[in-house]
Amino acid sequence: MLKAMSAELSVATARRTVAIQGVKGAYHEIAARQFFGPDIELAMCDSFPELFRSLDEQEADCGVMAIENSVAGTILPNYALLRNSAYTIVGEVYLRIEHQLMALPGQRIENIKEVHSHPMAILQCHEFFKAYPHIKLIESVDTAASAAMIQEREAFGTAAIASKLAAAHYDLDILASSIEDNKRNFTRFLILLDKVSAKSFTKGHKPNKASLCFNLKHEVGQLSQVLLVLSSHGMNLSKIQSLPIVGKEWTYFFHLDLVFDHQAQYKRALSAIRPLVNELRVLGEYERAPKL
Repeated sequence: MLKAMSAELSVATARRTVAIQGVKGAYHEIAARQFFGPDIELAMCDSFPELFRSLDEQEADCGVMAIENSVAGTILPNYALLRNSAYTIVGEVYLRIEHQLMALPGQRIENIKEVHSHPMAILQCHEFFKAYPHIKLIESVDTAASAAMIQEREAFGTAAIASKLAAAHYDLDILASSIEDNKRNFTRFLILLDKVSAKSFTKGHKPNKASLCFNLKHEVGQLSQVLLVLSSHGMNLSKIQSLPIVGKEWTYFFHLDLVFDHQAQYKRALSAIRPLVNELRVLGEYERAPKL
């Protein structure tokens, strides 16, 4: 009870502590500030499991977690982390991912021998580096952490792929801007709170999107029947993702995002599919964010 009261009080204050994956300058920080505003503290986590541990141990009031990218696809392990947690989705952020090439001041691309970044960022800038075959691409755990490493080590001849915010945080010069191959590169982030705090946070909001998950056996027509019922109740299915259940062969969890105009309509659809599925859970009901 004390934990729930403490979390609710903290979320109600103007300055929140937000758990993110990565360090200062990470795209998660940009998403957090886009949703909550500039007046936040950061609880920086090395991994997504660490992010949930930070929430469990009350080191943060809320969390921001990437769930899918328009180029790379879904971050599947994060669905399992969310499903097995005690946290609720209260919002979402769509962020355009713009990769910058950065290094210590006074250098040019011709001086760079190595570029460090997260493997996904490197993959998303593959075409750019074809023009610079002398550069060795080295994978790291995080985009912004690569920028921080350059500052800490005073690593001349080394560059990082990261955000503009990371360049500002670590006093690095941007050698080339927007080097991502696909300019329509977007990441969707989920905003997470514990269930008690979520009620306070969303009071007065009018949700028009919901994230659900349920269990279905691999039987002919079972999923199509569920989708037909949702469609007949006017639900717009914006995402569907299946994940196998470990230890239960040919049995799956399905994660769905539904968009709707009227909450009463959504509640009727939810009641209609309950008899058709197992372990139905509502992971969050929230206001959908505009897609960029």
